Amino acid sequence: MAKYIERIRNVIPGLRRPDNGPPQDVTVEVDSGKDMRKMSFFNPLDPVPKYDFYAKDTWAGRIKRTRPSLDVLRKPPDPDDFPPPPEEDGRPKVKLVRFGWVLGVMIRAMLNIWGVIMYLRLPWITSQAGLILTYVIIFMSIVITTITATSVSAISTNGKVYSGGTYFMISRSLGPELGAPIGLLFAFANAIACALHTVGFSETVRDLLKDYKSQMVDDVNDVRIIGAVTVCILLCITFAGMAWEAKAQILFFIAIMLSLINYFVGTVIPPNTEKESVGFFGYRGDIFVENLLPSYRGPNGYFFKLFAIFFPAATGILSGVNICGDLKDPTGGIPKGTLLAILWTTLSYLLISITCAATVVRDASGNVNDSLALTNFTTHCTGMGCKLGWNFDRCEQNRTCSHGLANNLRILTTVSGWGILITIGVFAATLSSALGFLVSAPKIFQCLCKDNIYPFIGFFGKGYGKNHEPLRAYTLAFCIAMAFILIGDLNTIAPLISNFFLCSYGLINFSTFHASVTQSPGWRPEYHYYSPWTSLFGAFLSFLLMFLFTWWAALVTFCIVLFLLGYVTYTKPKVNWGTSYQAGFYNMALSFSMSLNDVKDHVKNYRPQCLVLTGPPNVRPALVDFVGTFTKNICLMICGNIIVEDDKSSLPQYSTDMLVDWLNQRKVRSFYTSFNASSLKEGTYNLMQASGLGKLKPDTLVLGYKMNWQECKPESLEDYMNIISIAFDSNYGIAILKMMDGLDVTDNTGGSSAIDNPAFISDEVGCEKDESDRDSDISDDGSNEQVRSVFQTKQGRKTIDIYWISDDGGLTLLVPYLLTRRNRWKKSKLRVFILGDPETMKEDQKDMKMLLKRFRLEIDDVIVITDVDRPPLAKNLQHYEETIEPFRLTEEQARGDVQELKRLSPWKVSDKDLEVIRPKIERTLRLNEIIKKNSIHAALVVVSLPVPDVTCPSSLYMAWLDTLSYGIHCPVLLIRGNQQNVMTFYCQ
Repeated sequence: MAKYIERIRNVIPGLRRPDNGPPQDVTVEVDSGKDMRKMSFFNPLDPVPKYDFYAKDTWAGRIKRTRPSLDVLRKPPDPDDFPPPPEEDGRPKVKLVRFGWVLGVMIRAMLNIWGVIMYLRLPWITSQAGLILTYVIIFMSIVITTITATSVSAISTNGKVYSGGTYFMISRSLGPELGAPIGLLFAFANAIACALHTVGFSETVRDLLKDYKSQMVDDVNDVRIIGAVTVCILLCITFAGMAWEAKAQILFFIAIMLSLINYFVGTVIPPNTEKESVGFFGYRGDIFVENLLPSYRGPNGYFFKLFAIFFPAATGILSGVNICGDLKDPTGGIPKGTLLAILWTTLSYLLISITCAATVVRDASGNVNDSLALTNFTTHCTGMGCKLGWNFDRCEQNRTCSHGLANNLRILTTVSGWGILITIGVFAATLSSALGFLVSAPKIFQCLCKDNIYPFIGFFGKGYGKNHEPLRAYTLAFCIAMAFILIGDLNTIAPLISNFFLCSYGLINFSTFHASVTQSPGWRPEYHYYSPWTSLFGAFLSFLLMFLFTWWAALVTFCIVLFLLGYVTYTKPKVNWGTSYQAGFYNMALSFSMSLNDVKDHVKNYRPQCLVLTGPPNVRPALVDFVGTFTKNICLMICGNIIVEDDKSSLPQYSTDMLVDWLNQRKVRSFYTSFNASSLKEGTYNLMQASGLGKLKPDTLVLGYKMNWQECKPESLEDYMNIISIAFDSNYGIAILKMMDGLDVTDNTGGSSAIDNPAFISDEVGCEKDESDRDSDISDDGSNEQVRSVFQTKQGRKTIDIYWISDDGGLTLLVPYLLTRRNRWKKSKLRVFILGDPETMKEDQKDMKMLLKRFRLEIDDVIVITDVDRPPLAKNLQHYEETIEPFRLTEEQARGDVQELKRLSPWKVSDKDLEVIRPKIERTLRLNEIIKKNSIHAALVVVSLPVPDVTCPSSLYMAWLDTLSYGIHCPVLLIRGNQQNVMTFYCQ
């Protein structure tokens, strides 16, 4: 026995011992070489809980394991049935480059936040908006970024985060519908941000060239030339790989820190005459008070424009998230690193703003001769400069001042102790941010390409090297950045980036809110310091600021998102990521289903809820298409498959997932359920009892007409009859669909996969699809199992003829009316045929028209049948007698105990049975003749279904139905309601 268990253990994936492993029954070897795989004491094959059973990847060096199935645990099969265990490929393990939270998240985010805005625009924004409103701008930005950081931390700690950053998190939280558009826009925004910081670097180099009188062409073209060369160098650094990029980031970080220290030291050094001439006077209370309030100037001189220009300075918070696939511990490092980066950068912004506002005046000439100490003291002057011993009135009044907080974009260089360090800091900040965004954009885009959400972008998803570097995506980001560098104006690029980033931040916050409020059991973030309502507020604030910044850019952004959203919604990518939308749909469905229990039924809200006995739906597509046409989006439809135990071996078996996929490909809105039973009667009864949920419960049974009722086994015929009887006894409505060539697409043996029924055409054969029909249910996948039925073609101006023989509550009228609401049937005319007497024909017609008018049904014509009592044609009566003859009792049987014979063979028909039903049969034969005459060009014939007597034999009832529908070339629907009103002409 021990040897047998050992053989079983060696062939189960994940339980195999190494070749030279120890013989104990409780441990097996893992990759580390240690015996750590312990077994449960319940079963020597039953492993204890282990990480390897739940992991989806092997990047951490672990080999994915598979636990034994229940079949193996309950009854171990023959070892030869198991697949061979996975074998090592013998290749050496590749050591991947992974970063910790300091270098990978905090420093990277700080470098991207510390960019061109801090050095070249923050002092200028302080002069325009004043210190108070500048702090408002900074704190509002920090509110958004901090809320977003907490949302990101919650999402990133709710499971393993792979490469793809923001796109990965949003798509796996909100689904591909919103994740894919935002991922595409966020990757695009990162590429533009690279251009923004490259332009900032180029402006600094241009100003240096101008200082040394070495300008190449002009201001704008110099920025374009320098920017183009710079982004080419950055692309080469990214091609060198993540390790080289990380080393460059460390150097940039050191340079920025030195420049900031140099600046703050410079603010406390007493200024000389040259520095005073350009507006720097050291810490002065009157300067501080003067710079508290705004002084807007120029076309960009209003609050929200300044806010839009500043906001890109806060957009680097997701830099660590964007390369989460390269982090050692994304779940622990992202919250810690991101929030600390926001803290340190916020402090630096606040300190730079307040020190600038307290030491530098807004306007200065830069001319040392404007000092009052060198001129006549009687010279009249006004303004802040006069109080400090300088006369800047001339340039202030003429708006020609070239220095001061409002005019010199490089004021930090002037204030600092050593100006060259600020220049180096500008270079480091702009280049590090540009490099960071140039790396982030392709990483996001690569993940989007691998998911195959959008067409024609898979080419850019290919990775190279041990870290799968997206070199092709790098090239694409380079081209986008180059295009925006050619704009050459930083103030034009910044508001565009703000819109894209705000849209992304808004969706991140909304995804956190949505995941929280849906209360999905799978939402268990390790980071707990967040609030769903705070995330909702952050989302609202982000979308509001988009329109306040640049309304036309916000509209363009939303239009792009809606277009991309519409595409993904239409294509429905086959992905299953366990999104919060899936959880939300479940919650809504559950809540609405429970709410229906409190809603009382009313005839105005009635809709037929159909249980359709299709068997495997792909075997009877016409039945599925017909019911799906009038139930789609308004009624419940359940496709039921009764699997009879005796027929399992002779009929092909289809998996539930495959049949559901078939329904989805055919665009049929239906549930599918199967039921195992010993007989069709038992299975149908149990299915009718078990189907549905609360008020969403079927009330109409739909089945196909049994075409082989004369040749099948009598027990099968009796089962079919019992289904109808059970439905009537259960107060169900019944609808039976009959087509001239039957409903099955295969032969009756069920063994053929070809299309044997001439009434159906495979899509492969070349049946043209009507492009104008928006409700078309034909799949585009070219599957051999998708066939076209008559109910998928436009019916044109044919008629739907309703032979309303018995009043069943209105279901006979309601179903045809629902058909005419569909595009394929909307041109069809409804005609109603009723029985009447010649003497009262006009009155009957008038009464019926009035009733139908009150029902608000558009009926083309009402026809009264007055000759149904005429005898039928002899050949039709003969056909009926030939049909029923095989089921009649023989003379010898008739002389015996008839009751006992009918108990043993209930399908047998006695002479008494025929005598009782003969008047009905004769009228039915005559009605059949009338139908064939009047409805020769009809698209569909709807006839009231006769209700069988409880003593009526099954064969006699089927002969009755056959008599009613015999020889009608178009589809025939035999339908009967449950005698309860389903239509009304009252308002309440």
